[in-house]
Amino acid sequence: MVQLMNGTLQEKQFQISIEEIYRAKVRLRSVAEHTPLMHNLSLSEQYGCNLFLKREDLQVVRSYKIRGAFNKMATLPKEVLDRGVVCASAGNHAQGVAFACYKMGVKGKIFMPSVTPKQKISKVKLFGKEQVEVVLVGDTYDDAFFEAKKYAENNQKTIIHPFNDERTIEGQGVVGLEILEDAKVPIDYLFSPIGGGGLISGVGSVFKQMSPQTQIIGVEPEGAPAMKVALERGEVVKLDHIDPFVDGAAVKKVGDINFKVCQTVVDDIILVPEGKVCTTILDLYNGEGIVVEPAGALSIAALDFYSDKIKGKNVVCIVSGGNNDITRTEEIRERSLLYEGLKHYFVIRFPQRAGALREFLNNVLGPTDDITRFEYGKKNSKGSGAALVGIELQSKNDYAALIQRMDNNNVNYQQLNGDPMLFDWIV
Repeated sequence: MVQLMNGTLQEKQFQISIEEIYRAKVRLRSVAEHTPLMHNLSLSEQYGCNLFLKREDLQVVRSYKIRGAFNKMATLPKEVLDRGVVCASAGNHAQGVAFACYKMGVKGKIFMPSVTPKQKISKVKLFGKEQVEVVLVGDTYDDAFFEAKKYAENNQKTIIHPFNDERTIEGQGVVGLEILEDAKVPIDYLFSPIGGGGLISGVGSVFKQMSPQTQIIGVEPEGAPAMKVALERGEVVKLDHIDPFVDGAAVKKVGDINFKVCQTVVDDIILVPEGKVCTTILDLYNGEGIVVEPAGALSIAALDFYSDKIKGKNVVCIVSGGNNDITRTEEIRERSLLYEGLKHYFVIRFPQRAGALREFLNNVLGPTDDITRFEYGKKNSKGSGAALVGIELQSKNDYAALIQRMDNNNVNYQQLNGDPMLFDWIV
């Protein structure tokens, strides 16, 4: 967690005009849903606060991105729209642009990372129909944006930027207006995910002008802390490497406009490990019946890191999107188990003799320990052979006892969870 310096926040006071955000609200009336601000009883009890979820996952495109995309396109001259538009997106902005293209009869070319979940690609084509063409390129949003920008420049087309554009930010800011319209109590804390910074720039601008006592808490994935690093250094920086798992919030570089706004409106930034995000996704589905994508879970996943401060307070978490691909479920579960300390991988050298594995099962595994992965092949006549073993525990507190039994029984093992290269290859 990074506590931003008050002095830094006072150096530059740049916010998005509240009047322009209200104009965006008018433009969006026939396109974007006024999503509910829902009190959540179980989360309120869990954290000892009065907690509300702003359900942007209930938009027609299952994320808030339709707001900024449509607002930007609705303010472009007809001759510009007639030439067609271009965008780059990891998924949700693409759906917003595609929907806007179909509603407005505008041709659009949409560049997406080649690793984008199929569910999001299919939705883009569904919403845009014959008006849009999808191009898959690169491994990250930044790769896709590079190609989109080059194409737009070479073909005199306008880019609909997902975050670094005031018109886009104004559209996202309508989320903040709706929260304040629906809230029956003053909001003490608002948690918002951060990718490039469009949503928190818009919502933060609304709150700092209309509810200045509210603390604006930004949430980034630990593997892509672009805004946190920028605010710490006092300038926009490009990260060398990011973890793309939280695809809706994983960017190497935030927007210049968004950075300036966040210097003014963001009070704190929390980094959430990707594994914690996965645990939150599963908890929301199993406990609340809410389907969220990784970026959509960020604001709720951050609550554990702020639990002492929010007790007794009125809290809003923006659920930014629900475009989760069911094919990712096993990976999400795996990452959650690893983060929670419930799954561990080892290379174990078993004696190449009859009964060696049975001895391990009888003497080393605890009564609730479960082998979930076992790969072994006898390749030579040596006295021992290596096996890859994945063990799932019922409680993370069982791990110490497992290791103690291995040591007591002279098991020849190597732990893999702490070896990033081997671990990434396995998982």
